[in-house]
Amino acid sequence: MNFEFQKLSLSHAMTASVDALVVLWPSLVQPDAKAVEPVTRLVAQAIAHGDFELKAGAVLSLYSQPGMATRHVVVACSADNLPGQIRSAMQAAWGALKASKIKRLGVHVLGEATAQGLQMALSSLADASYTYTTTLSKPKARTLKHVQVSTTHDSAELRLAVVHAQALVAGVELAKEWANRPANHATPTHLAETAKTIASGRAFKCEVLGPKEVAKLGMGAFMAVAQGAAEPLRFIVMRYNGAAASQAPVVLVGKGITFDTGGISLKPAPEMDEMKYDMGGAASVLGVFKALSELKPHINVVGLIPATENMPDGLAVKPGDVVTSMSGQTIEILNTDAEGRLVLCDALTYAERFKPRAVIDIATLTGACVIALGAVRTGLFSSDDTLAIQLQQAGETSGDTCWRMPLDDDYAEGLKSRFADVANVAGRAAGSVTAAKFLQRFTKSFAWAHLDIAGTAWRSGAAKGSTGRPVGLLLQYLLSLSAAPSAMQADGKPKDEDKSKAKTSGKAIVKDKSKARTPGKS
Repeated sequence: MNFEFQKLSLSHAMTASVDALVVLWPSLVQPDAKAVEPVTRLVAQAIAHGDFELKAGAVLSLYSQPGMATRHVVVACSADNLPGQIRSAMQAAWGALKASKIKRLGVHVLGEATAQGLQMALSSLADASYTYTTTLSKPKARTLKHVQVSTTHDSAELRLAVVHAQALVAGVELAKEWANRPANHATPTHLAETAKTIASGRAFKCEVLGPKEVAKLGMGAFMAVAQGAAEPLRFIVMRYNGAAASQAPVVLVGKGITFDTGGISLKPAPEMDEMKYDMGGAASVLGVFKALSELKPHINVVGLIPATENMPDGLAVKPGDVVTSMSGQTIEILNTDAEGRLVLCDALTYAERFKPRAVIDIATLTGACVIALGAVRTGLFSSDDTLAIQLQQAGETSGDTCWRMPLDDDYAEGLKSRFADVANVAGRAAGSVTAAKFLQRFTKSFAWAHLDIAGTAWRSGAAKGSTGRPVGLLLQYLLSLSAAPSAMQADGKPKDEDKSKAKTSGKAIVKDKSKARTPGKS
């Protein structure tokens, strides 16, 4: 999907060469019933008759009206233009249009558009129109290919927002793709191949370690999880070098359990198919690197993905077994279904070698986090107040929100073991916190945060599928740290040194037609 930005009035937006037009209408914009421009007049009439309310998500569908060049026009109320309200408006608008097989869509934002609002509108549209096709024999592919977004005013900030939205959508959709794939189509080897493809640019490096290399590193906890699986483990190390080598990198660690049976501590059969999503953390790291490949920000980032299946083979690790982690700490494995923390602890220890400015692990770690926060906010745990605040702000800005949870030392009491330095589980109480306390033992040499995405990485039921979260949160955080937001110029075109680089899945185009046309009233 390609995005294009233009400065247009509403009347000019209606003359654009698109199959349909969505008008985001904030509550503060009161329509004039005597306006010459037809959409404004029709909205005023609908409000007067009680057929359209200025509340978030309300839509008014217009078809083939006089004075409108495009057949389909959907007015969607964005209320106060808060991120959640814009999301509701775009989802409702696309719901009114999706049966029409729209290829080119216009999105016009009335009132004072913001960079945050534009990015939310475009990412929400992409989310609503996303279609999974990979393993279907007769897939119904997404028809929407091009989106022209317009506002009545122009700024470098708005232009960059469209460029960032293009990269964000590419990253989120790559994360969705790999999380949605069945486990036999998304093995550790498949993830490694994809990582190599993403990290093939000039500023990228990718190294993939197999069982022998992992054993040599002494990653006993990671190997214990993998020993029951026929699919060989992979430890994926991705590097993006967008800044000087002297700048310490941010390290992202993504849990990559490509299928989780629970091992010997076998999970119940109902909904076990959803355990293909247990590599949602790994998928988000891949998605972030995809976005970095398009934006090329001035920052250094390392991605670590410990990838394996967790299977109940005759060779599988057993409850009560004691293993030695890369850090040298011994771990009593009381529950083999608490395997995510075992692969992560060795990856966190490995992260020390990069002398990072911060380490963030991302994992579908605990059902307890789903009970605590549901599917709205990701659980955030951090030993560093500055890092926690930065991640919370990134979540609010991107609309990919999180909530900080406690890490009091008293929560670690349940992890004590008579037979090892630490047990891998405590009791049922505060399960998401005790899991984080386990990970914290391996993070004493750097600023660390843990994102538990068990409730936010995918949806169940009729809308089953990956959400691509928290790519938005992570990308916003990284861009906020970058010395310059992008290798793109304000006109949305790459700098000269980037023009020869490999093509991306989409391209954000920015045009300024304000000189060719006189802005009209909107």
